[in-house]
Amino acid sequence: MGVKGERVRGRHDFGLHRVTGLPQGPGRIFGGFAMAAGGRKPAWVVDKERGQKAEARETVWLFGLHAVRDALLNPRRERLRLVVTKNALDKLEAAVAASGMTPEVVEPRRFDVPIDEGSVHQGAAVEVKPLNWGRFQDVCAAGEGLPLVVLLDRVTDPHNVGAVLRSAEVFGARAVIAPKHHSAPETGALAKTASGALERQPYLRVTNLAEAMDALKAMGYTLIGLDGDAPLTLSEAVAAAGGRPIGLVLGAEGPGLREKTRETCDQLARIPFAGAFGSLNVSNAAAVSLYAATRG
Repeated sequence: MGVKGERVRGRHDFGLHRVTGLPQGPGRIFGGFAMAAGGRKPAWVVDKERGQKAEARETVWLFGLHAVRDALLNPRRERLRLVVTKNALDKLEAAVAASGMTPEVVEPRRFDVPIDEGSVHQGAAVEVKPLNWGRFQDVCAAGEGLPLVVLLDRVTDPHNVGAVLRSAEVFGARAVIAPKHHSAPETGALAKTASGALERQPYLRVTNLAEAMDALKAMGYTLIGLDGDAPLTLSEAVAAAGGRPIGLVLGAEGPGLREKTRETCDQLARIPFAGAFGSLNVSNAAAVSLYAATRG
């Protein structure tokens, strides 16, 4: 991505000027960071650039009629390859025509795409680039939907995350947020469970969840962490938010919220249970919590 240059004494310097406040010594300043002696970039810069290149090369295979149709109709999606059987093409004909893609029509026995064996693909798969929803701050502060977000702390099961995305779309949440590491990436299984919601519901993966939570608090969000042992009920916590934007924070089944995540929440709350068995999986808990948050 290009870098906008500044006008300095009538010339564009494009960030190549010496930056005050950076360590001086052997080496030079390039692009705002100190070059090591001998012209080598610092290790952290090299690692960051490698990560960016890997992300640029990353592709995802989505499968199943619903997931493929919605990907074909999503103008945000960068689509690379479409493989279908004749039967699936008949069902997707309008979406394929709208996408402008030329499908590869194959026999069912020769449906050879890199998805997990046993995946219920229904004779349709499309290779795509992961969606780019834009800046975290922009989506959460002024994106479409209610001022309501869901944060997932190390929820790695794609089926659970897909179900959360589906519920988030139903209840009008602005985004679902998860850390880049130790969370479910965008995959075919996640997309199929989301039943099209992946194409419409922002799924934002952040470098550091606690920092993202702090940023949400600075935007005016009240963060409510779900904890079965909390003294407050969820409805009481929502009422205490007083109409402010709400972030619902849910942990993985079993370990729950990490200590740092718990400490960063404004309040901890529990879903009250009438029966003796007081437990919900994370996707069901998200649906109940979203319903409670939208009821006010």
